[in-house]
Amino acid sequence: MNKTFVAATILSLATCNALHAQEPADTAPAVSVFQKDQTDIAIDKAIAYLISKQRDDGAILDKGIDTTMTALAIMAMASVGVQATDVSPEGQAMQKALAFVLKEDRVDDKGYFGNKDGSRMYGHGIITLMLTEMIGMGATAEQDQLIHDRCQKAIDVILSSQKEKKPTHYRGGWRYTPDSKDSDLSATVWQLMALRSAKNDGLQVPGSAIRDAVEYLKRSYASKLDENGLPDKKASGFCYEPNQNNPTFTMTAAGLLAMQVCGEYESPLVAGAADWLLEHPPKWNERFCMYGTYYYAQGMYQRGGEHATTAEKLVQEMLLEKQSGDGSWLAENGEERNHGAVYSTSMSVLSLSVKYHYLPIYQK
Repeated sequence: MNKTFVAATILSLATCNALHAQEPADTAPAVSVFQKDQTDIAIDKAIAYLISKQRDDGAILDKGIDTTMTALAIMAMASVGVQATDVSPEGQAMQKALAFVLKEDRVDDKGYFGNKDGSRMYGHGIITLMLTEMIGMGATAEQDQLIHDRCQKAIDVILSSQKEKKPTHYRGGWRYTPDSKDSDLSATVWQLMALRSAKNDGLQVPGSAIRDAVEYLKRSYASKLDENGLPDKKASGFCYEPNQNNPTFTMTAAGLLAMQVCGEYESPLVAGAADWLLEHPPKWNERFCMYGTYYYAQGMYQRGGEHATTAEKLVQEMLLEKQSGDGSWLAENGEERNHGAVYSTSMSVLSLSVKYHYLPIYQK
């Protein structure tokens, strides 16, 4: 969906609400008053928490990896309708956060974001995806142009990294550094979603790059594929690396979302992964629960039907129960817990935001 249209829709809704609030008491309202449910209230508290963690320089974080955490917070805010042009505290916070990510010292001369905050290609993919989603959504024309310029250079880094000489089963994917000679699904999905978003923006992304990445995803599917590309099991999942047979919740959810973002809605791998996830729902104490739940919520929403309904209910029940009084979340598992509450809160908001569908990359 066109991002200018998305922005205009949000703005028109806000204007409509403001005009409605000014109507005389005896005038029948043209539109029913929006009633917030538990999820809306939880998200409001979460956004307030994220804003409370903003530094004077615009970064939003409570632990390290400042550029990447700020990018995640921006995506979380954008996913529930916050815009950098808003005069609200949320809009002002987003404007400052964007300005921080766009500072010249956040990125190297080649356009790589992963060095400055130590986030490597993971962070580079996350930041690039955020910026591609924010094209046309900056606070000013100058900021929009800077977002565009940063995006194309960042995309070029991703494209160059994909072309590194690798063994056949790793081709098409990415790993920890731009010059990695191997690949894994976790790092790959962030780069692939950034490429897909950039292509939607009209940036220079060859179709072959996305096709090669999709082929890498297929090699990461646990069930063997026959000569027609059909898996030997109806329900199966994705693995961390290619040619393995141990699917995990997190990687299956990531693969499900990435395949659909790339238009593979009718793929038997998508159907199989979605069915596998019905049998393996998210668990709060599971390894990388916050990370996997984000992919699960968005991927199952894309699948639609029973998968979407079941996932939305499970995600809301799990996350609403675990939210802290200050609006934050903190992961149960130590590996994710060490990333802090800004990370967990941003991922939780992104998981709950399926009811809004504001970010173009997550729209069907």
